[in-house]
Amino acid sequence: MSSDKVRIDKWLWSVRIYKTRTQATEACKKSNIKIRSKAIKPSTLVDVEDLISVHKNGFNLTFKVLKLITKRVGAPLAVTCYENLTPESEMNKYSDWFIGKAQAETREKGAGRPTKRERREIDTYKDRIFWDEEDLE
Repeated sequence: MSSDKVRIDKWLWSVRIYKTRTQATEACKKSNIKIRSKAIKPSTLVDVEDLISVHKNGFNLTFKVLKLITKRVGAPLAVTCYENLTPESEMNKYSDWFIGKAQAETREKGAGRPTKRERREIDTYKDRIFWDEEDLE
């Protein structure tokens, strides 16, 4: 289950940070994955105690490698392979975003779908509410 070193793309997939290995590889190629603040290639070898920064879906996550695995495992086993060092402010940002996404939106009956212009206005309004609340803290 463990070895000396493992490719970063394989490790990210194995511990379920990315759903597919291809997504992990693409993230490395786009410089969304960094080790010690340095952008890396998908073939970079990761070792125990390495700090990995992941920029995913607009969030900056930080992980410390505790175990090296090469095969995808269940979620309860995966969380034992890393320590989540993501700052509390970033975790709150994720929680606020996730809760906001989970709430169903309603529209007046018979109003139909929003037009393109209405959609832009709705998106602008939502962005302003979300980002302005963060700026106040």
